[in-house]
Formats: sequence, structure tokens, C-alpha cells
Amino acid sequence: MTHASFFAALTGAALLAACATAPDETPLAAPVAPEAEVAAPAYDEAFPPAIEEISFDSHGDRLNGLVYVADGPGPHPAVVLLHGFPGNEKNLDLAQDMRAAGWNVLFFHYRGAWGSEGDYTLTHVIEDVASATDFLRTKADQYRTNPDHIVLVGHSMGGFASLQAAARDEAISCAAGIAPADIGIMAGAFEASPEAKAGFMAYSDSLQMLHGLTGEKIMAEIEANKDAFSLQGLAPQLEGKRILVVGGDKDTSVPADAIILPLIAAYEADPAIDTTGVVLSGDHSFSWSRDELISTVMDWAEGCRG
Repeated sequence: MTHASFFAALTGAALLAACATAPDETPLAAPVAPEAEVAAPAYDEAFPPAIEEISFDSHGDRLNGLVYVADGPGPHPAVVLLHGFPGNEKNLDLAQDMRAAGWNVLFFHYRGAWGSEGDYTLTHVIEDVASATDFLRTKADQYRTNPDHIVLVGHSMGGFASLQAAARDEAISCAAGIAPADIGIMAGAFEASPEAKAGFMAYSDSLQMLHGLTGEKIMAEIEANKDAFSLQGLAPQLEGKRILVVGGDKDTSVPADAIILPLIAAYEADPAIDTTGVVLSGDHSFSWSRDELISTVMDWAEGCRG
């Protein structure tokens, strides 16, 4: 008999013995103290927090998304939260925590992504960020948003879009890239490595959630825009803005040594950019350091609250 079987046999015997010797009358159970009433979390009943399903137009196509509306009458500062390529990691834990801290958060899917209308291209992604900020400004009263304090926060390809869109919008004074993909550097890597290029194209071909995307199309777009898509090259257009760049030391998709540290150095070299650069322990999604990532973003964002 194994140890486990022996233990089970002993347990069974003990239960049988207890049943055989139990008295006919069941003893009264000890009185149970009534549970203390748990107070409901406080919130503004006139202006409660909410999640609103939305859609808005971008160049003739309808994009779908959510607005996490903060508690209270506001007007609240707002974050446009941008997902990556294809957007499996959505960082909605960050959205919830920022809303709890008094921020409105707009999360949406770009053209051609996850059911939004249109075709997915990198150019469309950048344009769609501008459409999202326009939507927030237009609907400022409806969602209790301060249209003058909108912050862009993006992850991976969304980090690329965050910095690209901030460089094009004078009204955006704060932008954050979480493991931002520098397409300019990626273009050079693809030129140097046919294997890397073929792998990226094959991966792109597998992304059925991105309508209209093929490996051939996105590679042609990258090659045609390698200078314009360089994040390091955006430095002159980001002057006067507060920029956060966060990387993960174990990130193999956007490596700290090849992309994050050179990007931080390029922005820090321009004294007109208020740059915060951080490398955390983490993979591409900061799987074991979510709390540190969220704290880093929220601490930085306090300087953008207005």
C-alpha cells in the first residue's frame, strides 16, 4: 500500500468510526455572530464612474472602443490608451487604476483592428489617434473631460503611435511609450536580416484580427516610411513636451539595449524635451511587474494632470 493509499484508508476508517459512535441527538450548533455589514464604496451618485461603449469616425470608418469615466463631476484629465500589434495586451488594468485616480480613459481599436471598420495600416494607426483625441474634445461635456489635458499612453506599436501622434499635435503636451516599437530601427534590422524580415511578414499574415493586413503590405509601408517612422528622429517635434519611455530588461520584442536605451538617450540629449526614461524588470508585457509599470505611468502622469 502506498503512503497516499494508507492515509486514505486511515481517513476512511476514522469517518466510519465517527458515524458508528455518533450520538442519536445532534448537538446544537454554536451560535454564529451576525456578519458585520460591509459599507459600500463611496461614489458620487449624481456623477458616478462608468464604462461607456462608444464608436467614432476616423476618415470615414467607424472605430469601436470604451470610455472609462471617472467618479465625480470633473472635468477630468483624460488618457487615450493605445494597444499594440495586434493588441492582445490591452493594459486595461492600467485603465481601471487611472480611472480610480480621477482620469477618464479612452480605449479603442484602430481601423481594421478587432472589428473596427477599414483596413489596418501603420499610417492609419497614427491618424486614428488624432481622431480619438478629436472625439474626446468634441464630447468633453458628455464624458466630463478636460479637453486641454489629454495624455497619450501606448504599448509597443501603440507606444510608436503615441509618440508619433504627439509629434503631430501641438495640443498634446504629454505622451508615454511603454516598450515603444521604433519602426525606423526595425526597418534597418529587416534590411540586415532576411530571416527577421520573413518572420515578421509571416507573423503579419497570421493576424486575422487585423483586416486588410498582409506581410507584404506592411513591409512595403515600413520600407517606404523608415525615416518618418523613426522614433529617435521625432525629437525636434517633441520639444516642449513631457515624454515617458518605459522598457523591460527581458523584452525580446522591443529590446532595451537596441531600442529603449538609445531612444531615451536621443530624447535626453535634447534639453527642450522633459524626458523620463525607465527600464523595469519585465518582458514585453511586463508580466511579473504590472504593479511597477502602473505605478511608473501613474506617477509620471501626475505631472500632466493640469
